[in-house]
Amino acid sequence: MLARYPATKIRPDHLDRLAVIYVRQSTLFQVRENTGSSMRQYDLVKRALDLGWITPSIQVVDQDQGHSGSSAIGRDGFQWLVAEVGLGHVGAVLSLEVSRLARSCSDWYRLLEICALTDTLVIDEEGVYDPGLHNDRLLLGFKGSMSEAELHWLKSRLLGGKVAKAEQGVLHFRLPIGLVYDPAGRIVLDPDEAVQEAVRLVFALFEQFGSALAVVTSFAEQHLRFPTRWWGGKQADELIWGRLTHGRVLNILHSPLYAGAYAYGRTQFRSRTLPGEEPRVKGRTRRLPQEDWAIVRLDQHPGYISWNQFLANQRQLDDNRTWRAEEHRGAIRSGPSLLQGIVLCGSCGRRMSIRYQRDGSLLMYECNQAHRQLGTKTCQTMRGDRIDRAVVQCFLEAIQPAHLEVALSALDSLEARAKQVESQWQRQIERAQYEADLARRRYKAVDPDNRLVARSLEREWNEKLAEVEKLEREYALGPKPAALLLTPSQREQIRSLAHDLPAIWHAPTTTFAQRKQLLRWLMKDVTLSKRGNVIDVAIRWQTEALTRLAIPRHKMSWEERQTSPQVVERVRELSPAQTNAQIAALLNEEGERAGMGGSFTVSKIEWIRYAYHIPAGCPERPKAAPTGQRGDGRYSTKAAAELLNVDVSTIADWCKMGRLESVRSTPLGPRWITLTHEIIEALRKPVKRQWKHRHTRPAC
Repeated sequence: MLARYPATKIRPDHLDRLAVIYVRQSTLFQVRENTGSSMRQYDLVKRALDLGWITPSIQVVDQDQGHSGSSAIGRDGFQWLVAEVGLGHVGAVLSLEVSRLARSCSDWYRLLEICALTDTLVIDEEGVYDPGLHNDRLLLGFKGSMSEAELHWLKSRLLGGKVAKAEQGVLHFRLPIGLVYDPAGRIVLDPDEAVQEAVRLVFALFEQFGSALAVVTSFAEQHLRFPTRWWGGKQADELIWGRLTHGRVLNILHSPLYAGAYAYGRTQFRSRTLPGEEPRVKGRTRRLPQEDWAIVRLDQHPGYISWNQFLANQRQLDDNRTWRAEEHRGAIRSGPSLLQGIVLCGSCGRRMSIRYQRDGSLLMYECNQAHRQLGTKTCQTMRGDRIDRAVVQCFLEAIQPAHLEVALSALDSLEARAKQVESQWQRQIERAQYEADLARRRYKAVDPDNRLVARSLEREWNEKLAEVEKLEREYALGPKPAALLLTPSQREQIRSLAHDLPAIWHAPTTTFAQRKQLLRWLMKDVTLSKRGNVIDVAIRWQTEALTRLAIPRHKMSWEERQTSPQVVERVRELSPAQTNAQIAALLNEEGERAGMGGSFTVSKIEWIRYAYHIPAGCPERPKAAPTGQRGDGRYSTKAAAELLNVDVSTIADWCKMGRLESVRSTPLGPRWITLTHEIIEALRKPVKRQWKHRHTRPAC
């Protein structure tokens, strides 16, 4: 029986203000099940009436039912109470115990401070307290500290019990699909064979493709469904079949339970917020790296994969990440770049990116991470088609001794995957047929006169039959795995092709993703470095062995249009004794090509001589030969006239008459005369004839 406490601390000014009764329980389960506690809190209304408050002045605040008292965030009722106390509208705050108001000392002392400033009383089941009095405030503070400590002790005891059970491997938690608890509480494989086949198919496809998204794509292409088992509620343990999502695949691959390992402490709860984060009542949960897991017990129950396979899957998933590209190769994509994700820059060591030009027909490897992150110059850029061909040739030479084993293992793997897909379809049809048969038996067992129930069961039977027909139609019309369609003769042909792996590699049916996967199985990375006119390719194999290749570097665009050094030297060699036209004709006869393409012309030869400072030994214009004689021995018309002591017109007449041999580049161009010693002796005049000019007398 509760004792009567004196109410000397309650003054008339307190009774003139509100008496607020704060009601709270931490969870909705407590609200629903612990009804006695709720009744005791609501009975505080009678306590307020006994202390002198009238009914209109009593207000119950129960908006925070189902909210934890560890923080004031999210508790609208408590925040309203603090605001009303601060405004001086409240004369007393009534609560069953201190823990109902706050489990945090910071919230509790803040409320006490405001109550002391506004002369508000605090009343619980044991007494009346005035926060303005030192002794009462000391006692209330001690109660608040004990309430917070009580919460800490409760959590510690609960957590200690969980850890103790986890160390023994008997702590129960929700199991992923494919694993269930048996009647003895042990973890076993799901007895449903269809569920087991679906889970095994996920791991098999990931082992084949090395990508979680590829697993989802394969399920979608085969029109396969994946199970989900309800947890709790009226539909507990009921299976729902639907489409497989990327998140489900990642959860399956990251779970160590599928490897037969019992793990505890994979996540960490953080209640304190970091700068920039919004505060939360329940805090945040983050995943811990595998080396930080608290408890890991191997071989605790049956699994779908081995522990080594689980670790390999984690490495593959970590390698598939796209962020921090310098540390991870990334998942295999369908682009034509065979070195995607494994090519490194020989200058800075960063991972090089892929860039396609000319609508994807031109492949470029580019090291631009420093440019994008630091604004520096792009490190290296080079064409990739010739590099890919050289690396593939080295790969085919390295794998040649194991052609047969690789082909046979690949064929066996394809057959196993095809059988798994086929089995999954058969399980789905079998399950649908069972549900249809069950609906039929229910319909047959009902009284025919009870049409209200019979119609419902008949409709359910028709729906199940339609589901069976739908699955059978999808299976018949859907794509069949290629390995199941092979005849025995075709299988023998595949085995015979094992001796010709390059043909399989270059076959149009072999995808780029499959080629990349083969390269990654043997090669760890490929480092590219420019060394003058060659590209140094360093292939590091999975065995840490190193192979170096030297590939001629592709010329730049201006180098492609530049005249070859051989042609320039040939022009320099012919220039002293040949004209531009003769040089062009000789180069064309020799099969040389100009830098811009096409045959050589006089203008192109002139440009080559101008660009490379090659003097013309046989110019076309007389002014270009100061001595009057060219490199081929021919004389200009003026030089020939002076040598023969004749006039220029006489030289022209002799050329027309055929007495002198001459050449000219154009019909009206300057002549170049051939003069030998005999010709000079025969045609040279002793004295040059002087012509007198007639002067006409001007008219008068």
